Amino acid sequence: MPFFYKFVPQLLNYPINSGRDIYMAMVKTVGLMVLMMVLLMLVGQWFGGENGLLLAFVISLLMNFGMYWFSGKIVLMSYGAKEVSELDAPKLFAVVRKLSIQAELPMPRVYILPGQTPNAFATGRDPQHAAVAATEGILRILSEDELEGVMAHELAHIKHRDILTATIVASMAGAITFATRMAMYASIFGGGSRDRENSNPIGEMLLLILAPIAAMLIQFAISRSREFAADAGGARICGKPMSLANALRKLEAGADRIPMTNAGTATAHLFIVNPLRGGGILKLFSTHPPTEERVARLEMIARGPIS
Repeated sequence: MPFFYKFVPQLLNYPINSGRDIYMAMVKTVGLMVLMMVLLMLVGQWFGGENGLLLAFVISLLMNFGMYWFSGKIVLMSYGAKEVSELDAPKLFAVVRKLSIQAELPMPRVYILPGQTPNAFATGRDPQHAAVAATEGILRILSEDELEGVMAHELAHIKHRDILTATIVASMAGAITFATRMAMYASIFGGGSRDRENSNPIGEMLLLILAPIAAMLIQFAISRSREFAADAGGARICGKPMSLANALRKLEAGADRIPMTNAGTATAHLFIVNPLRGGGILKLFSTHPPTEERVARLEMIARGPIS
């Protein structure tokens, strides 16, 4: 419980004067998390009452606890990221240091990823254990102002503690998926764990099939909401919303032109633009909102005061 009381208030620590997009993203995130919790309770109750719900939730928490503490190192290692000093990458290092001061954050570790696909991400469980990473490609195509916009976006993720948000949401989504699978096995091999004479088998089967899909869509919706908030937060940090907007256009075009071949679905949400390419129905399952919508919101911020 001390872990809960220490970090959950930080998850909701978005002052109202931090910008309308950030505040609305917070409200949407909390609402979607409540919806996911209701879905988890429904599945858990069907599976085995309170005991079934508790079992699914505890197992999922244990899995995601390890990811919360070690995912940063794992992700950086999986992409072959190399930590750099000011001597190795003076331009990138100077930009991150300047923006960290403006954002009132500790200086994160700085990494460069091999590859010409232009992209970047932030990771780390809290601002004291954070890292930002940029690909070689992003350093090649962006101006210094555009690079500031991108790094400000990543620092906003750190400031908003989005890794914590993603971990909590992943815990609930994992618990829902686990509970539905166990419920299916119980139905097939054991006939369920309680009296089912008055049950509706068609409705229950639909719940078992649709619940994991709904949880995944909610998870993606929260991720997209956090991207909008990081855009707004990044605009506040660097004071140059159009620099970030221009960078997003370049990064989207660059990702189409030079796809990231080693990107995985488990880490796609970390990047500033989706490294996975696809259209049509795949956009419904995207962890990122459409770039044109992000640019439009940044243009609105640029036309008025960043409040």
